[in-house]
Amino acid sequence: MKRTLVVLAAGMGSRYGGLKQIDPVGPGGEVIIDYSVFDAVRAGFNKLVFVIRHDIEDAFKETIGRRFESHLPVEYVFQELDLPQGTAVPSARKKPWGTAHAILMAADVVAEPFAVINADDFYGADSFRILGAHLGSGSADYAMVGFTLRNTVSDFGGVARGVCELTTEGCLKSVVEVFGIEKQGQGVKPTAKAPADIRLTGEEIVSMNMWGFNPSLFAHLRHDWAAFIATHDQDEKAEFFIPTVINNLVSSGQERLRVLPTSSLWFGVTYREDRPMVIESISKLIAKGEYPERLWA
Repeated sequence: MKRTLVVLAAGMGSRYGGLKQIDPVGPGGEVIIDYSVFDAVRAGFNKLVFVIRHDIEDAFKETIGRRFESHLPVEYVFQELDLPQGTAVPSARKKPWGTAHAILMAADVVAEPFAVINADDFYGADSFRILGAHLGSGSADYAMVGFTLRNTVSDFGGVARGVCELTTEGCLKSVVEVFGIEKQGQGVKPTAKAPADIRLTGEEIVSMNMWGFNPSLFAHLRHDWAAFIATHDQDEKAEFFIPTVINNLVSSGQERLRVLPTSSLWFGVTYREDRPMVIESISKLIAKGEYPERLWA
């Protein structure tokens, strides 16, 4: 069965100050995307779509994209600031329009069940196995891999996480973005940036932007994008986020989204100081035999 992995990478250049500053985390010079694609291929994904920007196209293909082209078909689509004809982009607007808009850019090249991930997050092999199995099951339900909150925080500062409320059947009821979550021992604590009434134990299920969809999502995205841009076309900071779209679809009963819990640890370089931890964690996984020392040898 055909299953596609859509990788959101349009923000990479701006976040890292240039593609050449993406630091290797594996012993063979691998970056985090290498491990995600490797895990996806092992889980049965057989097509790869990168969402990037035109200004990083050449550097991205040379630095990252081409290493995968001998392993599976690779497509590139582009997320830009362009708006529908007759609508001008705000002059101060610099950042892309958000994750839901990025996914919509893949509509013309994806006609099969697909997963969506961030380019700079390490999700773990178990996450791809369970999401690949769901997408291959023929289920009409959308899906989200649910991580345990305490497995997703940084030692070096606060993070924002999508904290999920589930139904008794294990489906998503709502997801709320909570800012200012910090590590505290084996648990977590909210900081002053978090809502005053928030109570967290660290055992909550959170979204790390690892989703599973079928192509019916694109019709919803087109509809919601038109409504979003009619209201926010001159907003310099507003973003069209996929959790917002999903919340609306779930609360209105238009779609059902199954939450797939994973035991995987999430790694990410939220802060520069996180990188040594990521390198050490991957080294331990290699020592346990979960990855070869050279992924693409």
